[in-house]
Amino acid sequence: MPTSNNYFHLHLVSDSTGETLITVARAVAAQYANVTPVEHVYPLVRSQKQLDRVLDEIEEAPGIVLFTLLEKDLVFRLEDKCKGINVPSLSIIGPVMQLFEAYLGAATTGRVVGAQHVLNAEYFKRIDALNYTMIHDDGQHVEGLDDADVVLVGVSRTSKTPTSIYLANRGIRTANVPLVPGIPVPSQLETLTRPLVVSLHATPERLIQVRQNRLLSMGADSSSDTYTDRQSVAEEVAFARKLSAKHDWPLLDVTRRSIEETAAAIMKLYSDRQRNRPSE
Repeated sequence: MPTSNNYFHLHLVSDSTGETLITVARAVAAQYANVTPVEHVYPLVRSQKQLDRVLDEIEEAPGIVLFTLLEKDLVFRLEDKCKGINVPSLSIIGPVMQLFEAYLGAATTGRVVGAQHVLNAEYFKRIDALNYTMIHDDGQHVEGLDDADVVLVGVSRTSKTPTSIYLANRGIRTANVPLVPGIPVPSQLETLTRPLVVSLHATPERLIQVRQNRLLSMGADSSSDTYTDRQSVAEEVAFARKLSAKHDWPLLDVTRRSIEETAAAIMKLYSDRQRNRPSE
């Protein structure tokens, strides 16, 4: 199906939240810099009536159709409609299920749709981690740092908070503490032994850019502010690196990393540390 004006329609049909579809679709779409998908997301499609609306919209705006439906009647009708109007469709979960069945030598047990979202122990672990992380954001309640799995440190605008929240959504209790020249580091931070402490840093140029954008969004004037002064920012970075070296905290450069990439690198450090730690 040809695109128009460098965009194309992308229909994501799910019988659950649609998170899986969105993640896969955006990962692939990101590889095409010259075209932009117009996303049409249809979560919780579990009946023929709900599917009717989806089919009407697909026919009105033809494009790629990705789906994670498990109900065979819905799948058959969706695929049949797509063939009829000559648009491509693909089940994201179907090929993976077939691979599992072939390897395990057994069919699926027919669990209800959205089974990956059941309220199990892993779910409540993520909720607990998120609660902990929100309470221990930006240097708050440092007396509870020893209960963290990971503690992130770094100067302002090194993405400590969004990275902490991302890790919490993976079940990792994460606190973060800002490093500010002239302000003593909390003694609780310097004596930690159980949590993994990771120092996030970036180049002064990148920090200045992010900080200027931040001040601009707030309507503040940065022309005479040490917050964006090149020399002051460079001194902040040097201070943070020196402190990290003193405590042997692993350094992670976030200059060109997305939140997801930063979190992935931290999770690897955390996993390696857990694997190498002697059993208690």
